[in-house]
Amino acid sequence: MDIARRPTTMSQLAKLAGVSVSTVSRALAGNPAINDRTRERIAALAREHGFQPNMVARNLRLQRTETIGVVLPLGHQADQHLTDPFFLTIIGHLADELAQRGFDMLLKKVVPRDDQWLRRLAESGRVDGIIVIGQSNQQAALEMVAQSYQPLVVWGASLPAQTYVTVGTDNMAGGTLATRHLIERGRRRLIFLGDNRAPEIAQREAGFQRACDEAGLGASAHSLRVGLVGEDAYRELLGILDREVGVDGIVAASDVIAIAAIRALEARKCSVPRDVSVVGYDDVPIAEHVVPTLTTIRQDLAMGARLMIAKLFRLIAGVPQTSSVMTPELVVRQSS
Repeated sequence: MDIARRPTTMSQLAKLAGVSVSTVSRALAGNPAINDRTRERIAALAREHGFQPNMVARNLRLQRTETIGVVLPLGHQADQHLTDPFFLTIIGHLADELAQRGFDMLLKKVVPRDDQWLRRLAESGRVDGIIVIGQSNQQAALEMVAQSYQPLVVWGASLPAQTYVTVGTDNMAGGTLATRHLIERGRRRLIFLGDNRAPEIAQREAGFQRACDEAGLGASAHSLRVGLVGEDAYRELLGILDREVGVDGIVAASDVIAIAAIRALEARKCSVPRDVSVVGYDDVPIAEHVVPTLTTIRQDLAMGARLMIAKLFRLIAGVPQTSSVMTPELVVRQSS
């Protein structure tokens, strides 16, 4: 076939292949209802003649975009960066899962100025579903959208009476694990570092306090609000360590804060773990490469991404889903 007569529509390719237009459409989409031999023959004809289906028109016809929105709302930590190791890790896992399904990702960092930021994306027609990474202080906006928009999954804490689907770890259990580990190491003057305006951090802090109370250390243990941006956390921690004389154990709300704490301790000539033991949270890849390597609470972010994507696609198909709470794991390394 000469260039002028190459098929430019599915109907032309169907005529060339001697099959129906619907068979061509399903074959090019990889639909298993079309047998392998027919599917391969149609794909070969398409390659031979340089046929490219009009995916925009197809998606409009099917009312699908084959794109998933992944949103990071930074309501309480507006200066946090997408380069945060936790964000990079979980976004990477989500991108891999979506690629395997042939879907694209629309990534948005949002500093909320009103309570309509999520509704605008949900009603934009740009995505087939939305994953929100972390709830920040935006529970009201999430609840508002969840009332009418079903394909929504949120990474983070499971909260009482929420109507949206979440996937995350048992943060209170994780905070308890970290603190009990330090107490078992003989640490007695403990502090928790994090920003409890986020529900996940508040639950980790509650686990810290529970373990301290169980050990009779509740009166001396306390929490201090520290941001999640590494350099800011480092500067804050230098001042904290000047005031918190005698601290011998730190439970950090994230690995980024824990690593900043180790730097600050070293700057103040405190040895980790000889003088102060430190436990982080998340187990991002850098945790096992810093010096000393970081004891931390592992969240299985790869599993979390798989669960979020699986639940989201079931919601897109109209199948109701429930929230999942994964079990955290203590990973002991050199910092404790």
